[in-house]
This record gives sequence, C-alpha cells and structure tokens, in this order.
Amino acid sequence: MTEAAAPATPGAVQAVRATIVVAVVLSAVLEVLDSTIVNVALPHIKSAFGATNDQTTWILTSYIVASVVVMPLTGFLARRIGRRRLILSAITGFAVFSALCGLSYSLGSMVLFRLGQGVFGAFLIPLAQSILFDSFPREKRGQAMAMFGLGVVVAPILGPTIGALLTDYFSWRMVFFVNLPIAAIALLLLAGELPADEPRKVRIDWTGLILMAIGIGALQFMLDQGEGKDWFSSHLIQVAAIAAALGGGIFLVRGMRFKGNIVDLSLFADRNFAAASGVIAGFAVALFGGIAILPLLVQGLLGYPVIDAGYLFIPRGVAAGFSMVITGAVLSNRFDPRMLAAVGLTLTAFGNFQTSWLNLDASFWQLAWPGVVSGLGMGLVFVPLSALAFDRISTERQDEASGLFGVTRQLGSSVGIAIVGALLVRGISTNTALLGENVTVFSPAARQFLAPLGLTPEMPQGAAVLSAEVARQAAMIAYTDVFSTLGWVAVAMLPVLLIMKKPTGHHGGPMGH
Repeated sequence: MTEAAAPATPGAVQAVRATIVVAVVLSAVLEVLDSTIVNVALPHIKSAFGATNDQTTWILTSYIVASVVVMPLTGFLARRIGRRRLILSAITGFAVFSALCGLSYSLGSMVLFRLGQGVFGAFLIPLAQSILFDSFPREKRGQAMAMFGLGVVVAPILGPTIGALLTDYFSWRMVFFVNLPIAAIALLLLAGELPADEPRKVRIDWTGLILMAIGIGALQFMLDQGEGKDWFSSHLIQVAAIAAALGGGIFLVRGMRFKGNIVDLSLFADRNFAAASGVIAGFAVALFGGIAILPLLVQGLLGYPVIDAGYLFIPRGVAAGFSMVITGAVLSNRFDPRMLAAVGLTLTAFGNFQTSWLNLDASFWQLAWPGVVSGLGMGLVFVPLSALAFDRISTERQDEASGLFGVTRQLGSSVGIAIVGALLVRGISTNTALLGENVTVFSPAARQFLAPLGLTPEMPQGAAVLSAEVARQAAMIAYTDVFSTLGWVAVAMLPVLLIMKKPTGHHGGPMGH
C-alpha cells in the first residue's frame, strides 16, 4: 500500500495541515449544510413561486438525485483532470449555482440551478475526505476524521436552526447566498496550499456510466418521490423501480466482471470497506430518518414555533461536535475502533428509544435530551468507522473509495427518510382507525374527557373535539413507533461490526485484541 510522501519539516507540516484542514472542512460544510438548510425555507419558496407541495419537493429531489448520480465518479474524474483541478472547479461551480438559486425567478429555474448545485456539490465530501487522509499519517487519521466529521455530521444538524434564523430574519434567498463566503474562503485556502497533480489519460466507460446513472438516479428518485405519489400505485414510481432494478443490476453484474468499469467495484472486496459501508448506510437510516421527522413532530403536532424547533437541534449539534473531538483526539488511538463504533451505535439506538417514550406533553428538554445522547453517539460511529473503511485502501484509490462511501451514506439517508415517511403515514391511518373504534357516544372516557369543557359526545362541538384528540393521539403513537423502529435499525448494525478486521498498526488499550 502506498502512502503519501511526508513533508520536509515538522513546522511546515503543521502549517500546511492546519490550512488544508480548514479548507477541506469548509468544502464539506458547503455540501452538507445545503442539504438541510434549504428544508426550512421550502414553505417560503413555495409561497414566493405559487407552487404546490409536489412541485416544491423537486427543489430537494433535483439536488439529491444529481449528487448521488455524480458522486461515484469522483475517483475517475480526479484521475482524468487532477484532484486539485476537480475540487477547485467543484467549489467554484457550487458557489455559482448557489448564487443563481438565490436569484431564481421561477420554480423551474430553481430546480435547474439546484441540479447544477448537486452536480458540483457531489465531489466536495469525497475529495475533502481523501485529501485529509493524504495530509495525515495513518496514526493520526482519527484526528483527521474528527475534524472532517465536525463539518460533515454537525453542519446538517445545525442546518435547520441556521435556515430558520436566516429565513425568519432576512429572506429565503439567504439560505443560498450564505454559501458564497464559505466557498470563497475554501477556494482561496485550497488554491494556495493544495499541490498540483498530473492528470492521467483514462478511458471513459460510457456503458457503465449510463447504467450507473439510470440505476442510482432511478432509485434515488423513487425514494424521494415514492411517499408523495403513494408508492407503487403510481405508474411513474413503477417505471422508476424497474429502471433502478435493471440499470443497477446490470451495472453491478457487468462491473464485477469488467476491469475497466467506470467505478471500481472491486473496492468492496475489502472486508472492512464493505462492512463499514453497510454500517454507515444503516447508521444514516437511524440518524437522518429521525432528524427528518423531528421538525414535523415538534412543529406540526406539538405546536412549537419554527425558531424553537430550530433551537432543538443545537444541543444535539454541540454533543456531536464534542464527541467528534474527543473520539478523534483521545479515544481513537487508545481503543479498538470497532468497540467505539459499537458504543456509538448503542447511544444512537438509545436516543431513538428515548424519543419513542415521549408523549404529547413533552417539554423542550425532554425532546432535546435524546438528541444529545444520539449526538454523543455520532462521533463514536463516524470517526472510527471512517478509519476502518479506509484502513486497507491504498492512497491512489482513496478518491474513488470516498465517492462510493459517500454514496452509501447518502442512499442510507434517503432510504431512512423514505422508510419513516411510509411508516408515519401508515401508522397514523392505522392508529386513527383503532382509536376511533373505542371512542363512541357511549364511551365513559369520552364523556369524562369532554365534561370539563361543558361538552358531550352527542354535541357537534364535542364530536369535533374528540375527533381532533383522536388524530393527535394517533399521530403521536405513530411518531413514537417510528423512532422505536429507528432504534432497532441502529441495534441491527452491531453484528456487522464483527465482520471487520482489526485496523493495521493499531495499538489500542484493553479493548484492542
């Protein structure tokens, strides 16, 4: 396995490393922050353009689909045009399309510009991760991933809070313009510090490229649009599912036999990389599935204002940041990373279980504390899992491996959001029917509930109050059931850690073996 050459002097190492770290973390923040900050502004964008709910979802779908389709090409393009040129172009392109999104004059123009954002943003996280790995020696990779994780994991958690503040105090357009100063700083730092690399002539596998785009793009589209279109009752979703199965299936079968495939699928032959990719996908389901529906719970059901709902994510973000730093700086070199990841998954599961124990009278801190627990688990999962995934990947294959690792995380997030959406809708419908069967004009509990209001079940006002309360209780049960399911998803990832090998050169404490 080849390693990057060490810089000449220790002083120079620290100076260059600090600059590179800040630059690549800011690059990663650009992409992940944008993935959640826009969600809060969607109602305002919908109002500004007079769009429907279905039309507005394309603002999110266009970005995610473009990003997921292009991300696996990171290694191929880094070889073909050079890593430095690719990341500088990606930052520039992302900033340009961010500005265009902020200047959008119609929904159609917004969707088009979001596609451009997704294409350029797709390269930022994989390249940032591989550049960090090259900048740090193997024994310091835990620290590198802690710094990287501060941007990749904490930024999307704080995205709703930042988006709420910008939208409430300024305009929805600011959620796009805020990217510009971040991009400018990252661009200047990288242009000054990142060394140039020579591009190589690489043949383009057009067949593999088309198959991959069809398979991944159709799958992502199905996950994003399925719930809104009632899944397979929609002909469009049926076509997307067939395209995903055929395109993805042929791509995988062909790619395992064809060495010149557009994406090197042989990376999954590495046990640690394959297992870590599976765990990060499951972790993304448990984490981002819960983050996606928490604002719906606190705003739509519990009646929290948008600002307070945004503040709810701050304790989680602080806990995640603390966990990242402690894990990378202290724990990663002392304990077996597989054990750290196991503890992190357990905390993530427990945080979801805590949320599933709440009721309609939950206070702000009762809602916030499970997020703190899950936040502490994030650093314990992300940092060691990233180190395990790339432990046996050679330097020249890290760009491609980072792209594939990023795709599995993104698809896990999309699957999680799709699952919780489907479970929530089905749970509300089922629970409403079950509770409604027991709430009749003859029910003593119904009469007792209405008595303080001076109402009876026979009165129209009383029937309306009972119906509203049944709907609230049914929704709360559905939310708690979903969070319980997400907790079990995190638990299910624990056995996968047993597949992984101990990292090379790891000299942890008593947990190592």
